Amino acid sequence: MAAPVYLLTGPEIGERNDYIEKLKADVKKRFGASDDYLFYAADTRVQDVVARLRTESLFCPATVIVLRGAEQIKLKDDIALLGEWVASVTPSAKNTSPAESSVLILVSDAVSVDAKLEKLVPKEHKKIFWELFEERKEAWVQNFFRKNGYAIDADAVDTVLAMVENNTEELRNECGRFFLCFPQDHVITGADVEQLLAHNREESAFTLFDAMADADSSVQKRLEGALQILQKILLTKNGNAVMLIAGLASCFRRLLAWHRLHAHGAYADDITLRQNGFAGKTIRAQYARAARVWTQGQAAGIVALLSKTDMEIRALGTAFVETQLTLMVYEIVVKRGAYTASYEVA
Repeated sequence: MAAPVYLLTGPEIGERNDYIEKLKADVKKRFGASDDYLFYAADTRVQDVVARLRTESLFCPATVIVLRGAEQIKLKDDIALLGEWVASVTPSAKNTSPAESSVLILVSDAVSVDAKLEKLVPKEHKKIFWELFEERKEAWVQNFFRKNGYAIDADAVDTVLAMVENNTEELRNECGRFFLCFPQDHVITGADVEQLLAHNREESAFTLFDAMADADSSVQKRLEGALQILQKILLTKNGNAVMLIAGLASCFRRLLAWHRLHAHGAYADDITLRQNGFAGKTIRAQYARAARVWTQGQAAGIVALLSKTDMEIRALGTAFVETQLTLMVYEIVVKRGAYTASYEVA
């Protein structure tokens, strides 16, 4: 039996949260009940987490701790302390009756954590939750409405995916609104989505992309609008830089796909567009505008820029996140993906 420590990483929050709930349910099934705790690595000392894991409750037979932001655990002493606890609960010739009633679930929106920390987790307890492919996201939305007794047309599905964060947790929350506003015999349309979500949605990577891709506005206006949205995102509880960059990367990879389909004046028919994630009129119009702002080469450069910013934020921590994201937006809008070597006036 492997040590009761798990490492769950990646940007697909919905499926990851479902997996966490399954792990908790398994613990409750084995022990009858459990004390469940949620900690954040940025706000909690590792020694306090380990102390909680080692303390047996007088009233509950098991403990489950979810520790989010695991990519921030880098200190040698912290990793060593966790290593000592893992060793104490790992079955071995010397440790034939390890404590199994405490479970630690390390969670990160990133796809990896410190190599020494990752080494502590048994291979079978590591799982990366990747962002869904376009066809899977479309099927997820359609199935979600169908399971709840609703029908939704292709343009509405496409509009939902263009307006909602790129993970099933956000999709579930936003799509659930329609069940309160429409009867089951009503087919959800693109206009319904625009009406319901456009007036209630929070700013996100997708609204930021849409503002930057407004081909009918000047560079100055697009930059001002994009920076205002960025500030709103950073002020929200969901203002996670890694998730923001992942969402933008998804948009620009989709823009690359649009460019490939229309390279050298080629005509992409309706079936081809649908197969590549451009099912409705709303999203086709959005990416047609974006293609007027950034060429295929510039879009590829922006994807590289997003990756570079992501690595820098992970390396430097949270102290300069706002500065790095602001510079990133400037380089996307004004420099069209080129790096800024020195200060320039827009």
